[in-house]
Amino acid sequence: MEWLIVLGAILSLAGVAGLVWCIVLALRIRRANAPEEVVRGKLQRIVMVNLIALGVSSLGLMLVVAGILLG
Repeated sequence: MEWLIVLGAILSLAGVAGLVWCIVLALRIRRANAPEEVVRGKLQRIVMVNLIALGVSSLGLMLVVAGILLG
């Protein structure tokens, strides 16, 4: 079940990278001098990407745990 652990670790790292990317994007948007409505719309899209990244990371962690338990 090593392949399950490796796949889970890759997914977890990809999810964490997505979370970091969302943080960087949100900080850039906050620092920009844009109207509040535009900032709010962009941040709402980032929240969606953030949830997807969190889900991918969680799925990866579940695969790692399953690989450990089955192996």
